[in-house]
Amino acid sequence: MTTVVVVDDHRLVRAGLRTIIDASGDLRVVGEAADGAAAVDVVRDLGPDVVLMDLSMPGVDGIEAIRRLRADGATAPVVVLTSFAEADRVRAATEAGAVGYLLKDSEPADVLAAVRSAAAGHAPIDPRVTRALLPSPDRPDRFDRLDRPDRPARWPALSDREREVLAHVARGLANKQIARALGISERTVKVHLGNVFRQIGVGDRTSAALWARDHGVG
Repeated sequence: MTTVVVVDDHRLVRAGLRTIIDASGDLRVVGEAADGAAAVDVVRDLGPDVVLMDLSMPGVDGIEAIRRLRADGATAPVVVLTSFAEADRVRAATEAGAVGYLLKDSEPADVLAAVRSAAAGHAPIDPRVTRALLPSPDRPDRFDRLDRPDRPARWPALSDREREVLAHVARGLANKQIARALGISERTVKVHLGNVFRQIGVGDRTSAALWARDHGVG
């Protein structure tokens, strides 16, 4: 059974998440907190497997709470669950130590999947959040494409298919959408992504998307 602590200043949100999580069969809410300061104490006392963390809370907000959890030695992965997808907030949360980032209008099944993914050591990121970190195709700060003549000499040896998968990640597509777009299975997409991560030296989708932006992929 994967244990979860829910941190949100709205009692109704906490109650709703508890209902959804406890009904899953394999996940269970073991504690709640209404602000970041209380979250540190609850996580310290209960040692959950995953923390679901809101960002906008009175007093100690979610980003500061994540920093305090890491400073306190807490190892539970933190998945942000918030209403905002601004790039500055996303970067601040990930730099503080969050491993995942979801929006509050996500489907219940996606929230459950994100908790399971974080517990398994992965980094669940809502595709809409990834898109918020990237420039739109028609903006003037768009980088050149892969075939630019001045690209680095030590360019990772990505196959054509791996570049296609990375480009779709940079556009914010989920694995299922990438599989549909390329006519391959989700399993194959995961294999390609694993190869891409190793080649470019990143460990999650958000970092891969940012790498793609900086190197003109997409």
